[in-house]
Amino acid sequence: MTRPRFSFSIAATDGKARTGTIAMRRGDIRTPAFMPVGTAATVKAMRPAEVRAAGADIILGNTYHLMLRPGAERVARLGGLHGFMGWDRPILTDSGGYQVMSLSALTKMSEDGVAFASHIDGSKHMLTPERSMEIQRLLGSDIVMAFDECTRNGVTHDEAARSMERSMRWAKRSRDAFDAGVDHAAGAALFGIQQGSLDEGLRKASGQALVEIGFDGYAVGGLAVGEGQEAMFACLDYAPGQLPEDRPRYLMGVGKPDDIVGAVERGIDMFDCVLPTRSGRNGQAFTWTGPLNIRNARFAEDMGPLDPECGCPVCTGWSRAYLHHLVKAKEILGAMLMTQHNIHFYQSLMQHLRDAIAEKRLSAFAQAFRTRYGKGRQAD
Repeated sequence: MTRPRFSFSIAATDGKARTGTIAMRRGDIRTPAFMPVGTAATVKAMRPAEVRAAGADIILGNTYHLMLRPGAERVARLGGLHGFMGWDRPILTDSGGYQVMSLSALTKMSEDGVAFASHIDGSKHMLTPERSMEIQRLLGSDIVMAFDECTRNGVTHDEAARSMERSMRWAKRSRDAFDAGVDHAAGAALFGIQQGSLDEGLRKASGQALVEIGFDGYAVGGLAVGEGQEAMFACLDYAPGQLPEDRPRYLMGVGKPDDIVGAVERGIDMFDCVLPTRSGRNGQAFTWTGPLNIRNARFAEDMGPLDPECGCPVCTGWSRAYLHHLVKAKEILGAMLMTQHNIHFYQSLMQHLRDAIAEKRLSAFAQAFRTRYGKGRQAD
């Protein structure tokens, strides 16, 4: 049976929350979904088989980093990103816009795109909507993100409006360039990105512009950029509802476990964030009773599991004392095991959310989660 290029079906709802399935040629993606971040063709400190075993249906690759090293053309010559990194399921690639503006010391933005200097070696590059689509095609991405300008937090209304309007013009150019790559477009999907800062009217105008262009899915961009959880949730109270109900809604760069729970309650279907891997490398574990810093001296002789409620290979195989030793000694295995647990925790959280939505008990689950997770966070 031939699998679809892209389809989204909603199996159940609970309030604004939805659970369903994105079907693509390389496999199904259960929603709400968390995508581990594989910035440079690797989920740091994890092997692909371990990422999949933890429950991930899709991972994220980074256009900016891969275009600089090893280079999109090289990845294409080597058979594409999936074979290159050994991941045979869907990959979403971001457009590179956010990294260009946040990582490069020298940037010059114009209507055409963004000229920038590489943070690696200072070499000069130009990223446009057309070049972003080309790079993502060369990588062989399954879900391609339109090129946009990520509006900075704290800008004026007029600045936010100009930024959003430019992103909408770039969204149309992204759509045209994506469609021109006929062979890739026949098997991949393209998502547009809503902008507008924290202004409801600008967000609405952005959503309408994106719908007019037409995309397979829609992202809420420009959040988790320093505005704080309360402001983010206030925006999410209306932003997802400004996007088509029958398409996936993706909140980019989010986030902490309690951010994810609150965003799911508000209608978000997809997430990505570097936190589980970055925190793992720095000795922080996510648990059902809040974050845990394994460097803390109180764990030096603690023979209990990292999280007594977790059934991952790390929690069933090693003690807190051993993990404390590894991390304090800066052993590579410490980063690997802590990251593996965190990826497993995030995927377990998503499964609990999917089950709670399907069984119409999301509100009770979310309230209980926040109570326990918040108390644990304060205690640590």
